[in-house]
Parts: sequence; C-alpha cells; structure tokens
Amino acid sequence: MTRLLLVLLCICSGGRLCAQSSVNTQVLIIGGGTGGTAAGIQSARSGAQTLIVEEGPWLGGMISAAGVSAIDGNHRLPSGLWAEFRNQIYAVYGGPKAVETGWVSNTQFEPHVADSIFKVMAGAEKNLQVLYGYRFTGLQKKGERITSVQFVHRQTGKKLNVQALTYVDATELGDVFAKASCRYDVGMEAGSITGEKVGIATSNKIVQDLTWVAVLKDYGQGVDCTVTRPANYTPEEFDGSNTDYYKDKSRKAPTVNAQRMLDYGRLPHNKYMLNWPAYGNDTYINVVELSPAQRDKALEAARQTTLRFTYFIQQTLGFKNLGLANDEFPTADRLALMPYHREGRRVQGLVRYTMRHIAEPFTYGDALYRTGISVGDYPIDHHHKKNEAAPQHLEFYPIPSFNVPLGALIPKDVSNLVVAEKGISVSNVANGTTRLQPCVLLTGQAAGVLAALSVLKKQEPKKISVRKVQEELLNAKAYIMPYIDVQPDHPHFKSVQKIGATGILKGTGIPFKWANQTWFYPDSLVNGLALNKDLAQYQAGNYSFGKTLTIGEALALAQQLSALQKTEMQRNPEASWKTWGLYNFTVTRPITRLELAVLLDKTIDPFGAQGVDHRGRFTDTTKSYKTKTIQ
Repeated sequence: MTRLLLVLLCICSGGRLCAQSSVNTQVLIIGGGTGGTAAGIQSARSGAQTLIVEEGPWLGGMISAAGVSAIDGNHRLPSGLWAEFRNQIYAVYGGPKAVETGWVSNTQFEPHVADSIFKVMAGAEKNLQVLYGYRFTGLQKKGERITSVQFVHRQTGKKLNVQALTYVDATELGDVFAKASCRYDVGMEAGSITGEKVGIATSNKIVQDLTWVAVLKDYGQGVDCTVTRPANYTPEEFDGSNTDYYKDKSRKAPTVNAQRMLDYGRLPHNKYMLNWPAYGNDTYINVVELSPAQRDKALEAARQTTLRFTYFIQQTLGFKNLGLANDEFPTADRLALMPYHREGRRVQGLVRYTMRHIAEPFTYGDALYRTGISVGDYPIDHHHKKNEAAPQHLEFYPIPSFNVPLGALIPKDVSNLVVAEKGISVSNVANGTTRLQPCVLLTGQAAGVLAALSVLKKQEPKKISVRKVQEELLNAKAYIMPYIDVQPDHPHFKSVQKIGATGILKGTGIPFKWANQTWFYPDSLVNGLALNKDLAQYQAGNYSFGKTLTIGEALALAQQLSALQKTEMQRNPEASWKTWGLYNFTVTRPITRLELAVLLDKTIDPFGAQGVDHRGRFTDTTKSYKTKTIQ
C-alpha cells in the first residue's frame, strides 16, 4: 500500500527526517502517548495510512516517557493492544512473576523497555509512520472540519503542516480539540450537572495533582548517590510519607515504613519508581490553559518536588545507595521525559460518561453499556492531597468494572476529529478511573478503529456504525463488555461479548478492592423471569418464560425472534449444537447462559441485526430479523 505522501521531504541516509514542509496522510494522530500510540497502531492495522506526530523522542506517554511503569488495573481483563503489550513485557522479563516486583501492581517494568516495545509494534505496521520532536502549534478549519494541523520541531524550529482526512487528538491535555473550538470542561462539575452524588455542590476549576516521576536505581551498598541538596529543601515537607519519618501528628498517619514505601513501585533490576501520593512527590499545578512556554516554566516546580523527595529518601531516610537511574531517561537531570498528567481538558462529546453510568450500567440513564469500546476495572482514584482547596473525599467509591462508550470519543463540534487519551467525554469523577493506563490504551485502540473506518468508508466518525467499531475490536480480541470470566481465548468469547452488548443477557458487577469485577456467569442457568424483561427491551413482544429456560424453549425463542427458514439447525439442531462446540444436547435440560448466548448469536445474530445509536438505543425495535444461513 502506498506510504504517506511526503511533500518537499528529504530523508537522510539513516532514515532521519531532515527537511519538510507539508505531509499528506489519511489519519493523523497528534501525540504518541499511551492512547495515541495505540490509536496509530490500530488505525494502520485497520487499513488507513496513518501518521503519529509526537513531541518527544519516545512512544507510550505515561507508560514510558512519564515513567508510570507500574500498571494500574485490568490484570484480569487482558485484551487487545493491552494484552499484546503485556505479553511483550512478559517475554522481555521472563513471565508474569518476573514483573510482580512491587506491591502496587501485578505488572511493573522499566520505562525504557515500554518505549522499545511500542516502537517495535509501531515499526511492524506498513501503513504507519512516526515523526518525533514536533510540538503541536495550531490548526486550520473550514466550517466544522479540520483541514490541516501545524507543528514546529522543538530543536530545529522547522515547521510542519499535515493534511489528513481524520484527526485524533491524543495530546495529554486536550490541546487540539481546544484549538478547534470544541466545547470542553476543566475541573469538577457540580452534582446538579452530572447527576453524581459525591458531595460536589458547585463546579470549580480544580484538577488532580500531577507527578514528575523519577526512577531510582540501587548502585550497591557503600555507594553514595545523594543528589545535591535542592533549594528550599526541608524534610518536614515529606513528614508522614512513611512511619520512619512521622512527627506532625496532625497529618494522616502513614501505614508503611520507608522500605515498604519504596517497594510500592519496585521495578525489575533493582529500580524504584517514585510516584508516591501520600506526602510524597505529587504536586498541584494547573497548567491546562497555559501556553507551552508557560507550562514548561510552571512544571519546573514538579521537577523540584521530586528532586527534594529524592534527597529526602537518600539523606534523611538513609538510602544513599539509591541514585537516579543512569540508564532510563535521556534527560540532563535523569527525571522522566514528561510529567504524569492525571487530568486535563475533557471534551463535550456525543455522550458524557459519569460515575452513575459506571455504577449502574443497566439501570441508570441511557444504555451506554451497549456501545462499549474499552474496559477498565480500577477504582475511582483522585489525587488531591497537595491542594488544600480541593475536596479530599473523592476516592474509592464502590463501582464494578466498566466499559467506556464510543460516543465519549466523538466531539459535538468538529466533524472529523476523534479524541483519545484522558480528554474523552467523561465527568471529572469518572476520569478518576478512565485515566488509568490499560483503559487509555484500549480507548486509544478504539479511536484508531473509528478514525480508520471514517476514512475508508468516507463518513464522519459520528456516522460510523457503533456495531462496526465493536466488531473490529472483537476481531482484535478486545473486550467491549468487561466480563471477567469469559476471556478472549475462550472459544465463545465473541458470542458472549455480542449478546452482552445487546443486553439480552446482563452480567453482574461487583466492587472489589483494587480490581473491580463484572461476571457473566456462563455456567449458570438462564433466569427466565429476567430474560422476559430484557428481551422486551431488545424486541417488542410478550415473553413468558418461567424461572428457568430449557434448550427446547430457547430453540423456540430463536424461531420466534427470527422467522427462521428451514435450515440445517432446524432439521438437525443437535448436529448444529455440536458444531458450535456445545455438548449434552437435551431439549428438556435447562440451558446455561453461555449456551443461550451462543445459540442466539449463531442463529438470529441480535448484535448484527439490531443496530444501536451512540446513546445505546436500538435503531428499530419492531422489525423481525431473519437468521444467518447455518449449514
């Protein structure tokens, strides 16, 4: 397939870009962070000529360049690009146990390894190119469409103009959709706006604390790696970060000692990630609406916080043998390449996803769960300890695992823009969980599917079928429903996911510690009374099943819903049953939830037959559907 058309482009012998003024492509990803990298890889795999333009020298954003290399969540929800990335991590280090090095995460690794993995994955895609070192500066629009995007190279000052058909805003703070005049939110919304009952009476502009991460390395006993004493250092700043230094009893009592604090983010090869929230190196700075130059100046405060924390660990706590790693980040001070932004702008999309949609997916508001495109299981986790003006109670509300709706990626105001990263259309509270690495990676993958389909089908993103996007994600072995007990390697994974996305069979969500859950219960019997209600939402009719449903009744249901023609399944249902990989065909036996999901998927295909809009509403609830031909 034709590669990108590079106009006035000179390529040096080493493949290095040395001069250019204009580039044409089909899909442009602005930002090579976690979501942007995933979007670029998936867009290319979906068949669109794709370009990622990244400001820094690394791919992966918060997972790599920002140093947050202890994965939060989705350990038991491995799918899509998240599963691919994790499998590569396992391959590098020698399996799952080799990366269970710290107590905060099941998957911890060195940041530079993440960058190298993403670069290999990106390099394998013939439809994908990546340009490094270019900062986004502006864009041009015609009506509601973006026509071009401008960049400048941070070192050479060379300007770049990129024209594309579809654009993806994968910047950390939502800079592209802001420049495109999309409506967006910053900070906390009042409960009267979101419907959330979390004690926020009035809206404000407060965002979460950010962190400039460092990675310490053990250089061996007897080696003194202490950094120069930073300006304004006082150990009292970190009082209460651990039990070995706790003097001010007005501060919340710590629960871990110094070694345990370090082991929180212990990485392979005797390294330690410094991303400690409790009187550690979080910093409150709101840089969202600042210019790039203003941001760079303001963010110096976060770097200094981390240098002071490093000195505190070395000098006051006595870990002088732990020094800033010399084999991680290519920076002068050895700190991460970029800050860890937990929150920026949030676009106003076709739908706004809130905590109530997460907590009450099947009963609250629109049925957004039917439009799911990525999944997460982490608790709602807000960092506000370094800003006394911020509410201090926004954390760990009981929620199940969840799926993010497609409409949250599509702005209301620009017709050829898709949003990835943390800027999707969610409430401030919901951002506390949708912002975590695996969820952002999977949301980025969905953004890549949507952008590519928009180009290939010559339609605006908002006009692309929800089911088409979901189908392609399922083909990539990605979850659209967060059902923990039927994983992508299960032979009936797609059937369960598809029937789950119709709502004909609903799962059960359970808040659970640091890894929330939703269970499909495939081996449980079908609750006929619940099925009566859920079927009526899918297709109008009178359904009167009893407490359980038999295989024979399920076959009759398929006939009723689809006006089945004479097929092999009708002539010899037992043979079809076996062909589908099911067993113990007895028409009088109660049918399991898994068996019903497979039967409905293979006969009437309710997922494909019944479209949904971005609010999860069925597009036609009165039509009778004919089955696929089954031999």
